[in-house]
Amino acid sequence: MSERDISPELRAALKRLRLGQIIDTLPARLALADKHKMPVEDLLLAVLTDEIERRTQTAATRRADIAGLDPDMVVERWDKSAKVRFDQRVFGELCSLRFLGGHRNVVLLGPVGVGKTFLASALGHLACRGGYNVRFDRADDLLRRLRQSRLDNSRDALMSDLCAVDLLIIDDFALEPMTREESRDVYQLFVERNARASTIVTSNRDTSEWLSVFDDALLGQSAVDRFKNNAYDLVIDGDSYRPRLKPSVDRDGPPPAAPVAKPPSPPGKSRSARPSRRTSGG
Repeated sequence: MSERDISPELRAALKRLRLGQIIDTLPARLALADKHKMPVEDLLLAVLTDEIERRTQTAATRRADIAGLDPDMVVERWDKSAKVRFDQRVFGELCSLRFLGGHRNVVLLGPVGVGKTFLASALGHLACRGGYNVRFDRADDLLRRLRQSRLDNSRDALMSDLCAVDLLIIDDFALEPMTREESRDVYQLFVERNARASTIVTSNRDTSEWLSVFDDALLGQSAVDRFKNNAYDLVIDGDSYRPRLKPSVDRDGPPPAAPVAKPPSPPGKSRSARPSRRTSGG
């Protein structure tokens, strides 16, 4: 059965009910139903299940795009042959997403390049698939935008968004000392999100070293103590994972016949307002 077997009246009805995407799979479903003499109820269930799965995947992709997650850094694309070591039991627990329901935090620690960003992003994608709202920020970029928000009086709104999101991922935290204002921002984030929402932090430094980057030691101790005592620790060690992400002509396959044009931005989203932060899997 081909797509042309679907009557114009049925096409119009599906589109009016905003079920136009069903048209792509309906011919195959009808052919299968006819071949196996499938009851109408079973056919209807199969068609609607296809649409539910499509909408679920579309929603997850949209949430991941809004979050700023790299689309390639998903669990399925992690190279298990990499010479990287971490506690698989802990990672399995994190992949279950129970830490989100319990408002627990996660700390991914390890040297440069072992895949901390990749694994944090992969957990972010899983959370998007689970219906959670996620936000990915590199630490220096987050602090810069908080600093700029003071100039246009938008800090309260930005801080409210940061505190309200289900999962906040802060990448490359504690790389360099923070100013007094930056220290207060991080303190507020850690304290207000504690036991109310989940935060994933990746860092090259152990949590015991985080205090040294705060301008105010008392604020730092209060913030870090709250955060780390409500967090799972995933320590990663081994060789750099980044060479596995390096572009390769052999891996990419033959180039297209014509140069690839820039894809259009998703409807209702301005990329200039919040640029994507792609990272290299550190």
